[in-house]
Amino acid sequence: MKKDIKENSNTVKKIEKIEKIIHDPSFVVAEDDKNFICSDEARGVRLQLDYLKAEVKMQKHGIDHTIVVFGSARILEFDEAMQKLKQIEVKLEDSPHSETLLGELKKAESMVRKSVYYDEARKFGQLVGESGKTPEDCRVTLMTGGGPGIMEAANRGAQDVGAKSIGLNIELAHEQFPNPYITPELCFQFRYFGIRKLHFMQRARALVIFPGGFGTMDELFEILTLIQTKKSPAIPIVMVGKEYWNRIINLEFLKEEDVIASHDLDMVSYVENAQEAWDTILQWHKEHQTPLF
Repeated sequence: MKKDIKENSNTVKKIEKIEKIIHDPSFVVAEDDKNFICSDEARGVRLQLDYLKAEVKMQKHGIDHTIVVFGSARILEFDEAMQKLKQIEVKLEDSPHSETLLGELKKAESMVRKSVYYDEARKFGQLVGESGKTPEDCRVTLMTGGGPGIMEAANRGAQDVGAKSIGLNIELAHEQFPNPYITPELCFQFRYFGIRKLHFMQRARALVIFPGGFGTMDELFEILTLIQTKKSPAIPIVMVGKEYWNRIINLEFLKEEDVIASHDLDMVSYVENAQEAWDTILQWHKEHQTPLF
């Protein structure tokens, strides 16, 4: 009897020890161990996974080249911009001297003026989408940052003509969700800005820059630097809205100050609409004998 009790006690202790072992984080398979995957030590693995998932998918869909569109996430289409303007005008009828409302009115009026770029981005998406032989032809595919505003408009244009388009999302304060016009199987969410930027450039055969803010300028100057330093091959960089961009960036001044070379200015072309942007891209590749298809 005492022997049985002792054996049972030993068995219980063994089970308790085994349970302690198998419930320790060290016993969890590495890929299922969230604490490990999210640790500083595993950052290299996360970087690889961040890159690989989108790369495998794009290869599977036969995406050879991309036309990348950047621009403000805050620019609205005309109807929505006008609706917001009218709402502020109604409020001003009750408080015509409100400095806050007058400030909002100025911003709303500016947004109505900039809504033309939403329309042009949508038209540009249509032009890229129509360039393939069929809607399933992904050799040249539109790519955006996946958010609202200009990005939404470009993806929307591709969808208008039945073409697929790509969205590279990343969690940010103003655009945490993908716009609804991205092809579902080509909408990716990234952890790291660096890997997202790599995918923007890896297949890019043109970069089209609509008016935007810090994020848009970040992407612009990154590719300008990569091409200037010959870390990336030259591609056409098309700036839509010359007046807007000349007020923000004085590249001529940089040349005059001798901090960039005269030929560095040749990297950038200015246009006013979608058709001019598309024609500029086609002409550039024709002159450089680098066919898109």
